[in-house]
Amino acid sequence: MREYLLTLCITAAVTYLLTGPVRKFAIVAGAMPEIRARDVHREPTPRLGGIAMFFGLCAGLLVADHLTNLGEVFDSNEPRALLSGAALIWLIGVLDDKFEIDALVKLGGQLIAAGVMVMQGLTMLWLPVPGVGQVLLTSWQGNLLTIALVLITINAVNFVDGLDGLAAGMVCIAATAFFMHAYRIWYGYGLEAAAPAALFAALLMGMCLGFLPHNMHPARIFMGDSGSMLIGLVLAAGAISITGQVDPDAMGLFAGSEKEAVHQTVPVYMPLLLPLTIIAVPAADLVLAVVRRTWRGQSPFAADRGHLHHRLLEIGHSHSRAVLIMYFWSALIAFGALAYSVNEASMWVALGVAALSAVGLVLLLLPRFTPRAPRWAEAFVPPRYRRRVSAGPREDGVRTEGEPGAEGAEPPARVTVGVAGANGATAVGERSRFGGRGGGEREKATSTRT
Repeated sequence: MREYLLTLCITAAVTYLLTGPVRKFAIVAGAMPEIRARDVHREPTPRLGGIAMFFGLCAGLLVADHLTNLGEVFDSNEPRALLSGAALIWLIGVLDDKFEIDALVKLGGQLIAAGVMVMQGLTMLWLPVPGVGQVLLTSWQGNLLTIALVLITINAVNFVDGLDGLAAGMVCIAATAFFMHAYRIWYGYGLEAAAPAALFAALLMGMCLGFLPHNMHPARIFMGDSGSMLIGLVLAAGAISITGQVDPDAMGLFAGSEKEAVHQTVPVYMPLLLPLTIIAVPAADLVLAVVRRTWRGQSPFAADRGHLHHRLLEIGHSHSRAVLIMYFWSALIAFGALAYSVNEASMWVALGVAALSAVGLVLLLLPRFTPRAPRWAEAFVPPRYRRRVSAGPREDGVRTEGEPGAEGAEPPARVTVGVAGANGATAVGERSRFGGRGGGEREKATSTRT
């Protein structure tokens, strides 16, 4: 565990320290595209954050290669296959961040990167099926399934990269759950074949944790496709490694009745389900986007403003709250599946997931409830929970809520001072109860990326 933690910390430190210089390089290189129709951030923000993440990955692999226990992982071809595929997908992402290459060209690059990993041995050899056991895959079946999983995971992560800190945070949550599962298989059952998957998850956590401080709202840099496709590929590589490389027969669980075998082999086929639960939210967003665009007669790759995070902003959530809600649901699904793999017969797991799901629904619908604090408590709550009254102008240019001087009028709940700018604009405007600016400016004022 100490070696995994050391690898994680080195990866996070290198990513964090390189992100600042990479941001300056992106500004100089002109990797700051103009605001597009689907964007919700107001100012051009540099991309190419994936450069720092890729070098963090390389540093983590280099350190792990020189450690006593993790060094044995490099006796196999899996780390080499991961680095080869990651380098290709990273180069394609860098080109897209700078030159906006065609979507079909990116898809072709993703196929090539997945094929390179398959050619070097990172592929699924068998498929554990509950109640059946180990199903041996033919060469073309394993390769096709591996490539499909890589493509789905890369594009799911790429689609969800729409708000500051969203993709990095969700993938970090996914990597944490996956690391706990892979380490349990390796340490609990003594299967060294699960060590590469645990290493990939530790590296992925380090990349995301190192980049998040620069990417949290308001973001100073975006990871771009060079980062989103990279972390998607690393996540897929870990899932493929532990699902298709760990021999279920080595765990000695296929014994007894069929019912007992199904329950006992949960840790075996859980790697097949865990990646799907981890990317459940991004995958749902991906499927909905494809259906929505196809229904409108558009290309499935045509970008729009209909993603899940856009819907959260539209119903009244602030940027930070929308990101936290997405975090919550990703963690609930991933760690709920992980808890089930540890103790699938416990009723407390099901009850806990159900209770947290109810909490998540309340948080999701919170803007619809429009709670208001009583008058005596308004000084202790945020402005969005205070009672709204009509605003009246004053001669001194200060706008106050309420009508001071009128008989029976309440004292002003808030004072907003307008500071005139060069063109008559004000630096501080009236705020809506959800943290945005008044009227239709709330969404425009959200400094984020779609």
